[in-house]
Amino acid sequence: MKNYHYIYFHGILMYRKNYREHDMLVKFFTAEFGPKMFFLRGARKKNYKLAADILPFSYGKYTGNIKKDLLSYIISPIDVKHYLNISEDIYLNAYATYIMNLLDTAFEDGHHSLEWFNKLFYSLKLINVGMDPQIVTNIMELQLLSVFGVAPELRGCVICGRSDLDLDYSEKMGGLICSNHFNQDLYRLRLDKKTIYYLRKFSIIELSKINNIKVNNQTKKELRSFFDNIYENDLGIKLKSKKFLDQMNNFKI
Repeated sequence: MKNYHYIYFHGILMYRKNYREHDMLVKFFTAEFGPKMFFLRGARKKNYKLAADILPFSYGKYTGNIKKDLLSYIISPIDVKHYLNISEDIYLNAYATYIMNLLDTAFEDGHHSLEWFNKLFYSLKLINVGMDPQIVTNIMELQLLSVFGVAPELRGCVICGRSDLDLDYSEKMGGLICSNHFNQDLYRLRLDKKTIYYLRKFSIIELSKINNIKVNNQTKKELRSFFDNIYENDLGIKLKSKKFLDQMNNFKI
């Protein structure tokens, strides 16, 4: 990647943090350059001209100075919108923040991925318009596993390939096993058939084409346990935003 002194880019604001006395660092997931950190001089001063355009959960088109190895700079906003429902609802906010933290963990700065920019855009859009935020998050968690290098085999049995028999998930085998091979993993997860169905569905579904998915509470609980196990135990990823989200869910119950 080379330096671009004045260029249009599309970005989704991932997070902001204070820097020095009056400045701010803002990280965007951009369509053109992947995750990039921007330095905003004077952003913490009153009447900062870009204040409304760098609010949490902003997205849109900007012009900027894009640096390869140094902090980049925003020159001006062109067309900026906000995920208003997410920004006004602490519960939706918690899910959206966790999703963005996962992507921030998965991708190094400057790692270009238009595919994942689009996935992030549509995941936040779905949460913003009222789709179950846990289900959207589960879809992102499952599809991100390939980025983390541990994508499970969900097309069929990892041993024989069959998908017409009862299936269960085997951590030992790294994917689904059919009933003919249940005896090869005494510690298989014994997931409900509905949970297996949704795992397989989530692995291939396109977020841009989802209208709605309704999942019962018991299946949602089992899905949550499945992803917690993989991310915390297998990958060792324990984000503060996930801890806060768990506290929010426990409080909601």
